[in-house]
Amino acid sequence: MPTQNDFPRVFERLKAILSGYQDQAVITADNAENYMLNTAYVSQYKKELFLGGVQVKKNYVSFHLMPVYIYPDMLESVSPQLKKRMQGKSCFNFKQIDEPLFEELEQLTSRSIDRMRAENLL
Repeated sequence: MPTQNDFPRVFERLKAILSGYQDQAVITADNAENYMLNTAYVSQYKKELFLGGVQVKKNYVSFHLMPVYIYPDMLESVSPQLKKRMQGKSCFNFKQIDEPLFEELEQLTSRSIDRMRAENLL
């Protein structure tokens, strides 16, 4: 049974998904329980946009991916197993490492970053 003792490993694994894009983004938080990325300044919105993040919460580790909020059609190809992990429109919660779902989340993140670039938001 997963415990909060698993959360640091889950956090690091999920952080690894996002950190591959940090050279294209602005790091707004980076500590043992909170990792956040924004886009650079977007003239269309006159500010940076939240790109994604990983947070250790009381009962789970959350992976936030804002592009799926902006472009909900990106979720059409997401598996039912990954959708079960969703809370809200752009947050996925995990209590333990689940490599198949993490690999799917990596692919979704990659497609999301590509979409943000195509829309000139990144």
